[in-house]
Amino acid sequence: MTAFASAEVPTEVGTLGCELRAVNHRFLELGVRLPDELRVLEPQLRERVSAKVSRGKLELTFRLRANDGGEALAIDDGVVARLSELAGDLASRFPNAHTDITEVLAWPGVVRRRGVDAEQLHAQALKLLSTVLDEFIAAREREGANLAQVIRDRADAIATQVTEVRAFLPLLRTALRDKLHARLAEFAPPAAPLEPGRIEQELVLALQKLDVDEELDRLDAHLQELRRALDQREPVGRRLDFLMQEFNREANTLGSKSVDLRSTNAAIELKVLIDQVREQVQNIE
Repeated sequence: MTAFASAEVPTEVGTLGCELRAVNHRFLELGVRLPDELRVLEPQLRERVSAKVSRGKLELTFRLRANDGGEALAIDDGVVARLSELAGDLASRFPNAHTDITEVLAWPGVVRRRGVDAEQLHAQALKLLSTVLDEFIAAREREGANLAQVIRDRADAIATQVTEVRAFLPLLRTALRDKLHARLAEFAPPAAPLEPGRIEQELVLALQKLDVDEELDRLDAHLQELRRALDQREPVGRRLDFLMQEFNREANTLGSKSVDLRSTNAAIELKVLIDQVREQVQNIE
């Protein structure tokens, strides 16, 4: 599901901001963008997000903005010395290349803040992430409630189609019996009346091909499981993915057994509704 949350907190070195945004994705894919002071925290940040979110393409961003009065900055001589060695080695190979000082300063680790209490800053970052995660999950739950209602509406429509098919099946069987009697009578010799046993045998074979009671029963069972899953508090997106495959299988079988326009139309409507649910399921964690 899509969601967004952000928060800021003042620190000794400036304002620390955190943003967490997500778009729909079948699996969990987390991208992390951090200032140099927080890079060591990346494994912990990933672990905390993964513990609360199991699906979606997420982008976690931390920003450290300096106070209005400025801040004490320093050059890391070790990093600069190493870059100088590399530049000297490359200069002979690329004599026309030139060095842009702004690019050097932008290199990770070249510029650092003086007097940063790393332990305190890390603790503030982790606490800030907890705040953002709570807001992020609350936003997802609100969206999830709306999606669940949409799916319930489609489930009710599927149940209506199943009920209608059950209602006209007896009429369809009677019509099939009459049609079979009429067709057999056309081909029977005048002097040899049709054997009732043979008629019943042919009728049973025809009705077996038409029998969709099992498919209707399984659709009812899938509807019960769908509604039960929507009431759970745990992630159910992947379970619903699988359930939609089962729904689609029964609708396909119902269509393949159809010998009447009404059952054909019902199978088509079921597939449309199931596909609409499947699209929404992709957005559910």
